[in-house]
This record gives sequence, C-alpha cells and structure tokens, in this order.
Amino acid sequence: MIALLTALGTVYTMVPPIREAALRRGFVDRPSPRKIHREPIPLMGGLAIYAGCMAALYILIGWTPLTAALGIGGAALVATGLVDDAYKTKGREFPVWPRVIVYAAVSAVPLWFGIDIAGIRFGGEGMWMFGDIASAAATMLWIFAMINMMNFIDGVDGLASGIAVISSLTLLVVALLKGQDATAAAAAIVAGGALGFLAYNFYPAKMFMGDAGATFLGFALAVIAVDGTLKSATVLSVFVPLLALGVPIMDTAIVFSRRLLSGRGLHRADKLHTHHSLLHWGLTQRQTVSFLYLIGAVFSLLSILFLLTLG
Repeated sequence: MIALLTALGTVYTMVPPIREAALRRGFVDRPSPRKIHREPIPLMGGLAIYAGCMAALYILIGWTPLTAALGIGGAALVATGLVDDAYKTKGREFPVWPRVIVYAAVSAVPLWFGIDIAGIRFGGEGMWMFGDIASAAATMLWIFAMINMMNFIDGVDGLASGIAVISSLTLLVVALLKGQDATAAAAAIVAGGALGFLAYNFYPAKMFMGDAGATFLGFALAVIAVDGTLKSATVLSVFVPLLALGVPIMDTAIVFSRRLLSGRGLHRADKLHTHHSLLHWGLTQRQTVSFLYLIGAVFSLLSILFLLTLG
C-alpha cells in the first residue's frame, strides 16, 4: 500500500507542471481522421509516469536488478516515445523501423540483470532449462510483444492507463501469493503510477501519456511478469501472466487477424482495434472504456483463480 500510494502521489503531483510545459511548447496531440479527440491534448504524460515510478522504486526498493532494468530500458523507451510524440505534434508519423530497433534493444536490457525466462517446470521438481539463446529469445519476444501491445490499446481516454492498473494489481496479487515481496512492490508502484495518471487521463482526458507512457507501461508489466511468474514457470502457470495482460493480448490478436484478412500491413495504423469497434457500435467513450475494464477484471480474476487452482 505504501508503494502504491507513493507512486500515485508522485505521478499525480508531477502531471500538472508537465502539462503546463507541454501546452506552452505546443507539445500536443492534434486531431486527425484516425483520432477520436476533437481538440489538441497535451502529451508528455509518459514522462510523469516514468519519473514517478522510478522515484518510488528507488526510494522503496533501492537500486536492484529490477529497478536498474526498468530504469535503463524505460529511459530509452521514454526518449524514443517523446521523439515519436514530437512528430505527432507536427501532424507527422515517426518511421516505424527506428522504433522497432529500439524496442528490440530494450527487450534485451533485463537479460543484463539476470531477469529472464529460465525454463519450464513440468510439475514436481523437474525443470527443463532453456539454453542461453532460447532463454534470451523467449524473454525478448515476450517483452517486445508487450511493449507494442500496450501501445496498441492507447486509443481511447483512460484505456491504457486503466488496463495497466488492473494488470499490475493482478501481478501484485500473484507476487504476494508466491511470496515475491520485491516483485509485488514493483507491481504496486506501477499500479500507483498508472492510477495517478488516470486521474487526468480518464474521459474527457486532460493529458495523454503518448507513446512514451504506453511503451514504458508495457515494458514494466512485461519485466515484472518475467521477474515473478515467468522466470521458472510451470507449463500451466504460463497462462497466469497471459490472462493478467489479457486485454492488450486479445486486442492485438483481433487487430492482426483483421489486418491479415484485409491484406493490410501489420504495422499500419487503422481503426480496427476493439475500442474502435465498440465506438462504431454506438458505445460512448466512457462505456467503451468501462466495458474493456470489465473484460480486464474478468481476465485478472481468472488469472488469480488459475494460480490458486495450481496450488
């Protein structure tokens, strides 16, 4: 609770001055045919989320391998995201390949600190250990995917930040059930940081997190999942983090399937996301986000029940 409230208070306090700075500099997300908002909204919210979470991590946990991985990888993602967001303020799109290269490099950062998917246990004491290459590949693929998946769902006011709260609280409960105190504290900090930002991001949003915030949250959740549940998971317990992060995974699977069927590039921005479909069916932004929160909560409960069933 202390970890969650510390991050919440820090981010909540940091957003107003950063928002004012964004407005003064014209660092705003301008409306476009693909966007839902009709007025320019300040970006740079990701900077507040990152700074607030890292401050809480350093104060409460110290400079551990987990803190270092989140700090270094997160800094690279926030810097890249701010460049991407700067392009948006000018009505332009940042090229996709530089982002892919950075995301791939950042996905390897936790490996430097011994945070990886080491192997799979098959019940009892037996465990199939991955080789170095397989361990690195599995870890990087999971982190790279979550960075992008969280970024994909950041299309409606409060959606990405709210789902991050639900997912991180689930990882918090899972870590507590497994007796992983440091991982639980990190999950609580991410939950608090996302919740502090959600106060400004829920419809009608006063601030956007931008790519800087969405990619950092996806990275943080993925790394915390590896540090906890996935580090030496059983075959069945792999489903625990998959369910905990079920909404972004579900949305990405739906979008990629629709893009493949329509012959579009997988990386091309469009209006095929789940939240776009719900809005097209007549739901308001509040109703759309609330419905997806409910789906996220169901996934999270299933994740916890699944873990308890496994014993």
